[in-house]
Amino acid sequence: MAKDKKVEQITDMEVDFAQWYTDVCKKAELIDYSSIKGMFIYRPYGYAIWENIQKLLDAEFKKTGAENVYMPMLIPESLLQKEKDHVEGFAPECAWVTMGGSDKLEERYCIRPTSETLFCEHFRNIIQSHRDLPKMYNQWCSVLRWEKTSRPFLRHREFLWQEGHTMHATAEEAKEETERILNVYADFCENVLAMPVTRGRKTEKEKFNGAEATYTIECMMHDRKALQAGTSHYFGDGFARAFDITFTNKDNQRAYPHQTSWGVSTRLIGGIIMTHGDNNGLVLPPKIAPVQIMVIPIAQHKEGVLEAAQKLVDRLSAAGYRVKMDDSDNSMGWKCAQYEMKGVPLRVEIGPKDMEQGQCCMVRRDNREKTFVALDELESAAAAQLQAVHDGLYQRALKNLQEHTYEAHSLEEAKRLQEEKGGFIKTMWCEDEACELKMKEVAGMTSRCMPFAQEHLDDVCPVCGRPAKKMIYWGVAY
Repeated sequence: MAKDKKVEQITDMEVDFAQWYTDVCKKAELIDYSSIKGMFIYRPYGYAIWENIQKLLDAEFKKTGAENVYMPMLIPESLLQKEKDHVEGFAPECAWVTMGGSDKLEERYCIRPTSETLFCEHFRNIIQSHRDLPKMYNQWCSVLRWEKTSRPFLRHREFLWQEGHTMHATAEEAKEETERILNVYADFCENVLAMPVTRGRKTEKEKFNGAEATYTIECMMHDRKALQAGTSHYFGDGFARAFDITFTNKDNQRAYPHQTSWGVSTRLIGGIIMTHGDNNGLVLPPKIAPVQIMVIPIAQHKEGVLEAAQKLVDRLSAAGYRVKMDDSDNSMGWKCAQYEMKGVPLRVEIGPKDMEQGQCCMVRRDNREKTFVALDELESAAAAQLQAVHDGLYQRALKNLQEHTYEAHSLEEAKRLQEEKGGFIKTMWCEDEACELKMKEVAGMTSRCMPFAQEHLDDVCPVCGRPAKKMIYWGVAY
């Protein structure tokens, strides 16, 4: 049955987590490899997940006042060079266009790794007065970064994302926007993707190139590694100065606007897989599942069964759910295994005995719990079951995060905890980059963030023994 099918299809995560992940990506029909290393094909099911993420997030951005735009994919080298720190950070990953047809170009064009410079060029042309501010733009696009290694959803050379870029009259407004968007990301991860997050600020070493401050949401995967799920950056007026963007403020003085940028990508899909998946395959949070409910007729050759199943489909569709029916001639065992592999949150079964009793059977994907439901309660029961799937996924992920976040008081203890248990290791820190580098060298961990929810664990830094200034999370990250 379904259990046997699982053994045939994917590697158990306890045996080889990396292979399990690749198996799920392939067998759940999310993605395929192309002939170019690091560039993947999003299959319809995988792309549909991204479309649902995009639709829901886009609505949240619009609530903040952001408007969608689209920038060119090519950046002239002279434009990219205007912000030194920014270009230095991306230089190793840039791909360049040098020919136009059969003619050599007078200037190289970079295929966008990110679009700050393009937005700044545009802002310079359209911002003149304080009445033009704020400018709150977002674009959904692909970017290209010539990564040396690649992995489905987690590290592509070309990947899909959104990048928000805003300009504000004051630093206070820009900083407020930076944190507001981070909270939009965090709430989305928790309330839509059922992924608990740790919110905090990146260290100076780990912040985005050209930013004054970078804020992040960090998630923990099944294998206790960290995933940076989204970031929001405060740029101050550095880009504005580099691009000579000025405006006349309310005091009739020329001033530089303050800038933010923020983004999430298809890496979120990798996070969903590694947070919720199990040894039977993908497990999808209901709000972004391409198919929320799969109706399966039992003994469909018997009179009236297909018609009864179709009525369920029609009612659930009318109630606003994404629902399909499998009336193929595949076995019941194959169907169960197939939709478990694809992570469909809820399976609804109906057969002759159910019809006699005026009921159907609902099976949750997260825990395979079966519930028999009266047909006249179908819509309300489906809503309750889907909410229960979301809540169950969130609580399981929260338990994983809480049980594998450890406190350390010395470098040696931090190293031992990471080697023996994995997860997040929280310590105090003096804010010296030398200690950050030492932690990576000795314990193999990078800084994840200085969480907003600070705790006082010690008076001194565990690496150097000097007075501590912040509590920080460390971990091994994707």
